[in-house]
Amino acid sequence: MKEFRKELERLEHKGLLRKLSYIDSRKASRILINRQSYINFSSNDYLGLSEHPEIIKASVSALKKYGFGSGGSRLLSGSHIPHKRLEERIARFKGTESALIFNTGYAANTGIIPAIAAEKWTIFSDELNHASIIDGIRLSKAEVKIYRHRDADHLEELLKDSSGKKLIVTDTVFSMDGDIAPLNDIVFLSKKYRAMLMIDDAHATGVLGSSGRGSLEHFGIRADDIIQMGTLSKALGCFGAFVAGSRGLVDFLINRARSFMYSTSLPPAVAEAGIKAIDIVDFESAKLRKRVWDNRQRLYKGLCELGYNTLDSETPIIPVLTVDAKNTINLSAYFYKNKIFAPAIRPPTVSEGKCRIRFSVTAMHTKQDIDRVLNVLKRWGNL
Repeated sequence: MKEFRKELERLEHKGLLRKLSYIDSRKASRILINRQSYINFSSNDYLGLSEHPEIIKASVSALKKYGFGSGGSRLLSGSHIPHKRLEERIARFKGTESALIFNTGYAANTGIIPAIAAEKWTIFSDELNHASIIDGIRLSKAEVKIYRHRDADHLEELLKDSSGKKLIVTDTVFSMDGDIAPLNDIVFLSKKYRAMLMIDDAHATGVLGSSGRGSLEHFGIRADDIIQMGTLSKALGCFGAFVAGSRGLVDFLINRARSFMYSTSLPPAVAEAGIKAIDIVDFESAKLRKRVWDNRQRLYKGLCELGYNTLDSETPIIPVLTVDAKNTINLSAYFYKNKIFAPAIRPPTVSEGKCRIRFSVTAMHTKQDIDRVLNVLKRWGNL
């Protein structure tokens, strides 16, 4: 239609038009596009578990037993035993009474938040929270108050001025900046002002904490009544998402979270893969996690020495600020020409003037991969 064409032309003129890249195959830190090999710095598969032979074996075994599709929503068509086993395994891993799996992190946040926060609630949200949190808040009937990024003092000001039921929602690791929420302060404020607290631990699970359990382990915080959302699709290398918390919370969400109630459930083979992935993170991932952090430090130090603005990154997500869309597209294309896959990040994913290249460092990257990025950036700076 004419309206669609005009909008696409407008986006292209502003440097905001997006197109899909099709990957022929993927192995470790490499992807094949149009039969050309590229170093992949855009994957959230931090530990490389998507290729782990034991996870593939568990999935194939379940595939032969259950078939692939689950057949319908769990309330309509029933739950498979792997769904129950995965939820029990998540609860043990996260240190909670219970857990409930969703199809994606987006489905989890857009189901959990509006189910909890109805009319007469106030939601307090970090200004840089993920789009799925923002959309979940929009679907709720609650009043919304946005606090400045990682600013606990501003959060407290807003909490002081509010009455009624309160819900604080924050990412733990922010997906575009790679920094970490000040959870100790936020937990303190949630208790002081009797606010419910929900954390999105998607990029922390498997990466933060001495055993990879996520941000609460990283800060030494007990789960207690904190609502923990997380995904199986990043460091766990699988697919799906979950909420972990009290038995009452899970029973409530089974009856009120529309994205759970009205979605076909995860294939049983996917659930079995998730169980095996958690086992691996729990008992076998220490060396992988160390490699991630060693690689992260190598790239971060090199970028800083070259004078690039990496914002306040503290994790394997390392942005390089490029400011405007045109410059970002040009740099991304330059990387691509040099066989490095690092797509341009532009509005609406980030705000105007905050365009960037977002590097996602994994255990599968080699020192040579990281040095290749730094050398390409050196040449870019001299052009």
